[in-house]
Amino acid sequence: MLKIACVGIAVQDRLYYVETLPDGGGKYVARDYKEIGGGPAATAAVAAARLGASVDFIGRLGDDAAGKTLLAELEQEGVNVSLTRVYSHARSSQSAILVDRQGERIIINHPSPELLSDASWMSNIDFSQYDMVLADVRWHEGAEYALARAREAGVPTLLDADLTPQDIHSLVALSDHAVFSEPGLKKTTGESDALTGLKLAAETTQGIAYVTQGSKGCAWIEKGRLSHRAGFSVNVVDTTGAGDVFHGALAYALASKMEINDAVRFANAVAALKCTRPGGREGIPTRSQTDDFLSHSV
Repeated sequence: MLKIACVGIAVQDRLYYVETLPDGGGKYVARDYKEIGGGPAATAAVAAARLGASVDFIGRLGDDAAGKTLLAELEQEGVNVSLTRVYSHARSSQSAILVDRQGERIIINHPSPELLSDASWMSNIDFSQYDMVLADVRWHEGAEYALARAREAGVPTLLDADLTPQDIHSLVALSDHAVFSEPGLKKTTGESDALTGLKLAAETTQGIAYVTQGSKGCAWIEKGRLSHRAGFSVNVVDTTGAGDVFHGALAYALASKMEINDAVRFANAVAALKCTRPGGREGIPTRSQTDDFLSHSV
C-alpha cells in the first residue's frame, strides 16, 4: 500500500450557504450551515486516504473542542494522526466560509497564534518511509523541515503552493512538484498572467511547476515544455476544498507512478467529483468511483 505524509494545517470550517456572495456590509440569511474539518494538508490527507493510500497527517492542533473534533474526523477517514502535535490550553485554527448557489466561496481564515511554528519536534519522524510527502504553505517551518528531510531520503515531494503572507521560494526550490493556485502563483511571481507566471516559477525549481485553474483544469511545465489538461464539466454545488483535494489526488497518482499527464487527469477528476457535493470533503470519491467516472469521460 502506498504511504503518504501530509504536512500542514487542519482547520475547523464553518460553512454558510447563501444565495449570492455579499458585496458590502449588512445582514444576510444563510439557507444552510455545516461544520466540517478543513485545511489544505488535512483535506489532502482525507482525499489520499479515501483513494486507498495509507496516510499520516503531521500538523498542529489545540486541545479545544474543535481540535478534538478534527482529530476524530481524520481518524474516522482512516488517516493516522499519531504524529500530530496537540498543544495544551490552545485554540485550533478556524475558517468562516460563505458559499453561493454557483458553488463559489469567500473564505475568512483565522490561524491560531497559540499553535507554535517550531518544527524541531518532527526530528523523530522517519521521512524515508513514505512514497510521497505533501506539504502546504500555511505552516512554513513544518513544510520546510519535511520537504528537506524527504529530499535527503530521496522521497518525492509535492508542495501545495497556495496564497500565504510568507515568501515561499525556499519551499518551491525544495519541491519536486510545485502546484500553485492562481492567486499563489501571482503573489510568488508578481505576474497576473498565469502562464507567464508559471514560466517564471518553473525557473525556481528543479522539479515540475503546475498551476491549477479551477474548471479550466491544470497547466504545468516539465523540462521547459508547457502542457495542459482541461477540467471536467460537472454540476458544481460547492468548490470548497477542491484545490486541496486535487493536491491529495495528485500526490496519490504520482506516488502510484502514473505518468504526469494521466496523474493530472486523475486529480482533475477527483477534484471535479468533490465539487458535486457540499462541504470540503463529502464529495471526495474513492479510487473505484474515480476510475468509473474516467471510464465514461472523454
